[in-house]
Amino acid sequence: MKLLYYRENNFGDKLNPWLWEKLIPGIIDNDQTTTFVGIGTLINDGLPIKTKNSRLRVIFGTGVGYGKGIPQINDSYKIYCLRGPLSAQALGVADKLAVTDGAVLIRNLFDSYSHKKVYKFSYMPHYELAGEGWSLVCEGLGFGYIDPRWSIEKVLSCISETEVLFAEAMHGAIIADALRVPWVPIITNPTILQFKWQDWCQSIGVKYQPSYIKRLHHPSQKRDILSPLRLTRDWLRQKESKSQLMHIAKTVQPTLSSDVSIENLTQEMNARLEEFKQDFAQGIYA
Repeated sequence: MKLLYYRENNFGDKLNPWLWEKLIPGIIDNDQTTTFVGIGTLINDGLPIKTKNSRLRVIFGTGVGYGKGIPQINDSYKIYCLRGPLSAQALGVADKLAVTDGAVLIRNLFDSYSHKKVYKFSYMPHYELAGEGWSLVCEGLGFGYIDPRWSIEKVLSCISETEVLFAEAMHGAIIADALRVPWVPIITNPTILQFKWQDWCQSIGVKYQPSYIKRLHHPSQKRDILSPLRLTRDWLRQKESKSQLMHIAKTVQPTLSSDVSIENLTQEMNARLEEFKQDFAQGIYA
């Protein structure tokens, strides 16, 4: 059974091999006749193309989005659970298949309570926007900076060590909520897919209320005659970003799902995972 995920240097995508190898050891291999579709916004018109050699497609905690359309759900799809109710509605399947994002199962594997709090606030940008600029902004504010391109273990530890996470990276917020760290959704890029955030937020019973800040361009690595001008420009941009982040820190109430809700969702996802394991053991995917 082959694992399908976006192969980007991005926390949410890299969670896939890290998480599933621990939760379903011995099941994932390179056999393309069955595809395991896990964490990510992977259900769109590109899915049938990426899995064209598959007889069966296992959907587990995945979300609908991106692409130019939605695949026709037929007998080749075995849906155990979806990211949220909007995904279920988009696919025209039963509401009971909407549980939550598969990344919530981090609660089975990682104990956040063993980590002492280091920062009052930390910021985790979208992986395409991560870099030196945000690192300098956070350092200047005394905030933690969490780069979604870091190792899974480092990101998990850093999220656990903050009291409040500002996250443009959605799986930063998902993991924060799972580990009981309050979070604030951030938008710096208008191309951020709000549908996927709304889908997940509805699954955990909270409102999606993003805070908007200006996109930060990173300092130029070039060294030429314009360098002093560039340094001044970069300093002004970072100063503006600091002001915006500090304003959010002072005025915005962080979000966190209820303890009861996250525990119930975790138990339900574990039940669906057990159902998948039983199906596998019975040879359904042989």
